Amino acid sequence: MTKPLEGLKVIDLTSALSGPFCTMMLADYGAEVIKIEPLAGDQTRDWGPMEEKSGDSAYFAAFNRDKKGVTLNLKSDKGRELFYQIVKDADILVENYKVGVTKKLKIDYDTVKEINPEIIYASGTGFGQYGPIAHRPCYDVVAQAMGGIMNLTGYPDQPPVKVGPSIVDHVMGIYLTVGVLIALHHKDVTGQGQFVDVAMLDSIFSVLENATINYTVGHTIPQRQGNIDPSITPFDAYECKDGMVALGVGNNRLFEKFCNKTGLTHLLDDPRYSDNWQRTLHYIPELRDTIRDWCKQYTKKEIEDMMDDAGVPCGPVLNIKEAIEHPQIKAREMMVHCQHPTMGDIEIQGCVMKLSETPGSVDQPAPLLGQHNQEVFGISEAEEDELIKEGVLSSYRTED
Repeated sequence: MTKPLEGLKVIDLTSALSGPFCTMMLADYGAEVIKIEPLAGDQTRDWGPMEEKSGDSAYFAAFNRDKKGVTLNLKSDKGRELFYQIVKDADILVENYKVGVTKKLKIDYDTVKEINPEIIYASGTGFGQYGPIAHRPCYDVVAQAMGGIMNLTGYPDQPPVKVGPSIVDHVMGIYLTVGVLIALHHKDVTGQGQFVDVAMLDSIFSVLENATINYTVGHTIPQRQGNIDPSITPFDAYECKDGMVALGVGNNRLFEKFCNKTGLTHLLDDPRYSDNWQRTLHYIPELRDTIRDWCKQYTKKEIEDMMDDAGVPCGPVLNIKEAIEHPQIKAREMMVHCQHPTMGDIEIQGCVMKLSETPGSVDQPAPLLGQHNQEVFGISEAEEDELIKEGVLSSYRTED
């Protein structure tokens, strides 16, 4: 079956997570992605967990599947010449170097567009291409801190907490992908390439949702509230007999259904809970305590079943094992098996976007270091070995 991005050639100069997450999505949906690594490899080849027998990084394997892998010393003249050779007929280039690095390496947008005027050149950086701190390096935890989300995460009586997974990297990776596809459509219409500038800080700032308008319109600085939503009530996680459940009672109609199903119908006659905003203003302590007391009488499954019957959004709080094994996750193929050349059978996350006619899929494992040097650069094994001796390439074949 044809994939929607087949025929597109993507040069992947990214490392860590945000950039590789973008190019992974492009690869899953059919683009030919050529991942260029430094001679020592992407930094995530050293990020755990390491598969026990091979010692290889499962982290790298998870986010670099479906890509071809080459190595290049871009500080060398021969390395740059090989790069210029493969960028000539590329459609897209994605990089996430610190601002200024590509110019020093002579692989920046101005240089590349002289070689390929129609190239879509996407850059993901910590703080974007301009602004007073654009020059700084960045990782997810720093962007979470500066973007406001860390100060909103956790409980009021505890210090700020980062969101568990690297949420900034994922959101930025998605924005990079969207930016590339928008630019690709523009190119299809006009034939014109362009530069796509996406920042980690901008990306996480964009998801602050009601926090920004609570400040600009409500004139308050939102603080940590645990699992409580500042705009919707009840919208919280509650302890029950065997764990916790999350309830999202997002409007008046759902609140009526919730009260009727739980037997808490007296809440419908209380003016403090007459609409969503009143419930939000008066959630603590009485309404929260009432719902807490009700939940403690039942198991997660009992509450889930009751809310399902009533049509009220509800779900158990699951650990990773439970989430992976949930029938819905399985039905949606959100975990898939991949045969890796050194790790063997590994299970990794599948494709999120389900397209009826041109679905994506995980078809190939992440490449070994320099695995596709000969194919991509059109060189023989002997020529590759010579370039390795000269410090231009590296390969898993010659590792000790």
